[in-house]
Amino acid sequence: MNILFVADPLESFQTYKDTTFAMMREAQARGHTVAACEPRALVWRSGGVVQAQVRQIRLTGQAPQWFVAESATVRELRHFDAVVMRKDPPFDSEFFYATHLLEQAEREGAQVFNKPRALRDHPEKLAVMEFPQFIGPTLVTREAAAVRAFHQEHRDIILKPLDGMGGSGIFRVKDDGLNLGSIIETLNRDGAQSLMVQKFLPAISEGDKRVLVIGGKPVPFCLARIPQGGEVRGNLAAGGLGVAQPLNAADRAVAEAIGPVLAERGLLLVGLDIIGTSLTEINVTSPTCFQEITDQTGFDVAAMFMDALQAAARR
Repeated sequence: MNILFVADPLESFQTYKDTTFAMMREAQARGHTVAACEPRALVWRSGGVVQAQVRQIRLTGQAPQWFVAESATVRELRHFDAVVMRKDPPFDSEFFYATHLLEQAEREGAQVFNKPRALRDHPEKLAVMEFPQFIGPTLVTREAAAVRAFHQEHRDIILKPLDGMGGSGIFRVKDDGLNLGSIIETLNRDGAQSLMVQKFLPAISEGDKRVLVIGGKPVPFCLARIPQGGEVRGNLAAGGLGVAQPLNAADRAVAEAIGPVLAERGLLLVGLDIIGTSLTEINVTSPTCFQEITDQTGFDVAAMFMDALQAAARR
């Protein structure tokens, strides 16, 4: 297979933990050809097809120069066997436009994973609202009065922006309501922007579990990201400690119920975030934690992903 990864700059990869790197390494180990570009390299000219300035790369197995690359050349996306969209959040306007170009490439014959339309249709915070049976009390609003009423009802709440990543912009407000007004103003920008409010889940002390679902099937281990030093956030980017553990029955039930639904929509790889037994986010843009799970358990997540990618690309 000839695989194109649309991703952040290769030079920015932290290879000891980067999931896209793990995918590339597995692809090369299987004899596949690996190429890469950034979303900014996508080009669509009137009357033509979607192209990109891409670099074919070879992984060296060494650090810090972990890859060598050929000179960039213009390639049509439809000529790759698979295009893997791995641009990290935030899901901003440029990400949105990139999905439109990738969707046009699909119409021309390219196979893109995750599907561009599915990326647009599943905002990572909002997507959980489709599955109320698995989530805790949650509110999406831009109205300060609605947030205050939610706090009055639940007393201990989490507030976060809909476009945040890595735990950025997350606030906890306890029973005393301290700074609630200021936090609302910060997140909703005086009513101009929607935010999400969720009942605080004490089970966060045991970790914010990342449950990976590949081709509709759960990876048998998750990564519990445990808050450290008085933090309320378990995100690894916020200093959380990642501890791999087998899926429990509740985690597996959520993954097995949601996974096939999302796979049918073109989401080959999904990262479910679960606190206790409650689903809190559905990550679809660039789910991570492959290497942490593999390093701690020996289960080869990248191999499971490449099996699924090969099967999907052959359809």
